[in-house]
Amino acid sequence: MKKISAIIAALALVACSGVTTETLQPALPIFGEDVVKGELLVRFDESVAEIIDRAGLTKSGPSNVMEACAIPSVEEVLAIAGKYRIERVFPVDSRNEELSRKEGLHLWYRVSFSEDAPMDRIYAELTKLGEVSAVNCNRRLKKNYSGKSIAFDPGSFIASAPVGGNIPGGRFNDELLPYQWHLVNKGSLGSTKFLSGADVNVEKAWDLCTGDPSIIVAVLDEGIDINHPDLKDALWVNEDEIWRSHEDNDGNGYAGDVYGYNFALGTPIISTDDNNDSGHGSHVAGVIGAVNNNGRGISSIAGGDGTKPGVRIMSCQIFSGVKSGTVLDEVRAIKYAADNGAVILQCSWGYTSGAANAYDWQPMYSTDEAWMADNMLERKALDYFIHNAGSPDGVIDGGIAIFAGGNESAPAAGYPGAYGDFISVAATAGDWTPAVYTNYGPGTTISAPGGDQDYYYEYGEGSQKGAIGCVLSTLPSTITPDGYGYMEGTSMACPHVSGVVALGLSYAARLHRHFKSEEIIELLYSSATPLEQFWNMDEPKFYYKYVTDLGTNYRNSMNLNSFKGRMGAGQVNAYAFLKAIEGAGSEMSFPNVSVAPGATTRLDLLTYFDDPSSVSVKVDDTSIATAALSSNKLTISGLAEGQTSATITGDGKNFRFVVSVRKNISNGGWL
Repeated sequence: MKKISAIIAALALVACSGVTTETLQPALPIFGEDVVKGELLVRFDESVAEIIDRAGLTKSGPSNVMEACAIPSVEEVLAIAGKYRIERVFPVDSRNEELSRKEGLHLWYRVSFSEDAPMDRIYAELTKLGEVSAVNCNRRLKKNYSGKSIAFDPGSFIASAPVGGNIPGGRFNDELLPYQWHLVNKGSLGSTKFLSGADVNVEKAWDLCTGDPSIIVAVLDEGIDINHPDLKDALWVNEDEIWRSHEDNDGNGYAGDVYGYNFALGTPIISTDDNNDSGHGSHVAGVIGAVNNNGRGISSIAGGDGTKPGVRIMSCQIFSGVKSGTVLDEVRAIKYAADNGAVILQCSWGYTSGAANAYDWQPMYSTDEAWMADNMLERKALDYFIHNAGSPDGVIDGGIAIFAGGNESAPAAGYPGAYGDFISVAATAGDWTPAVYTNYGPGTTISAPGGDQDYYYEYGEGSQKGAIGCVLSTLPSTITPDGYGYMEGTSMACPHVSGVVALGLSYAARLHRHFKSEEIIELLYSSATPLEQFWNMDEPKFYYKYVTDLGTNYRNSMNLNSFKGRMGAGQVNAYAFLKAIEGAGSEMSFPNVSVAPGATTRLDLLTYFDDPSSVSVKVDDTSIATAALSSNKLTISGLAEGQTSATITGDGKNFRFVVSVRKNISNGGWL
């Protein structure tokens, strides 16, 4: 949508500094309406953390808090607040606690006290303590977009924009695919503003791969409609958890998290039925992985082919209706994604660009240093994801965080996406031109179709004006009765890149190739389609802009020369990306496995073998561990502490690996 900073958020927030003892103390933050009153996020040193650990505080939640710190200096400061409570930011995941401690995430705590307490004074005094290395405010994340989706209604524009010629030849039977120019654009939607090939070039890529369920994409957004007929079979399922359970059955710190977790409301129930929900989470999920070739609805980039399943979508809900999530919810969601198998972080939100027009927006960060100084905890959580998601023995070592670049028409992308470790996506229309609202310039790394309603305004009638130029995807039935509709924004461009990356990793899995996350990002950029070759620099791009004061639309223009060399590497190209993956990376080898006594760990055989039915396995010492094959999975069961060798054979391959059975394993059983 227009005039938003990366839909689901310009997190247009009052800045609140994160302070470290290694830097000069900045001025106190302004405790505005965006800051959660009576709450601070504090990074204590190891001495305080050890005392808290000995007190038994190992999980997050109301039943796992302390009401006294037992450190005199900290007690003295917090006495200013009267009563207070201390809670770990990140709940203990028994599989990853060792890694969390290595990364220092166990040192972060939420300190809660009365909203009437002098927050500015408590903040200032905490920053002076030697036992405190950082203090962040817990801010509310604000959705800042106007309007909702446009329901799908082909009858209103079919006369002016017929779609019959846009049907991909011999491809999926999904009935709405002809309207999805952003996936397959034949240049025949009844407008000269659609040019053949101005899409993500996925039709040819589907001949190579259509997705793989071993690749998990975490969607940090509103909730995903878990009952949608095009989405329900695309969802990630936590097989070790029980639906609606109040117990943490898998020990990951969250009870009942079958499809992900609702961090906004603190519940495993993913929700989409609030009157103020926009359906944005479902829309994003559909672009990435809606089920393909099922004779209904839309197609997606990596949703399988009807016989082979596509990628899996994990719902990490950080917004719910008018209930805005907080930074605390966000960072928990990021770590949850890494710890539970996601390798792509889909983030259609971000802070308002520091280069945004101050008349219409509240500009935020302009430099890496400014963003990092104010957002230490956010940075640490993202670092955890990009460094620790995936596996050194799997398809990808490390995770990839993908952000919307922002919708303020600003000559710089918004943060966090603008930071160099992440992908930041600009938006284009159906003729390769920059969308009229997109951010561009510094921080922008790649482009993708995001829709452009103002540009296509003359096509359609009534509420459908310009809709055909937007992105068509899935929506909850509470938003539109048939479950489909249009949205636009860099927040719609973002999932196109997430989907293409997921498709590329799926292809790598089929080829049994292994990559570092930075290798995948480099291939993504080097395979992108240069945009400027399609632009007419001698003519402006005209579009219609609604002016509230005038109550009408007027013709406006943008100079394409302003975007020259400033839309990142070019437009994401699925086919070229998959071809670049061929022969790149390294051949996957079968990993050594670690498991606790009395526990099991599972490996997906399709990751290592083309034909799992040909696989056999032999464990040398079955008093230490046993192995079983079932449904394309290898299950290793730990019996007694020790170590044994094992052999797995199939597809003409013969791997020797080691099974270690020991207590206190971490990282999901991987060595």
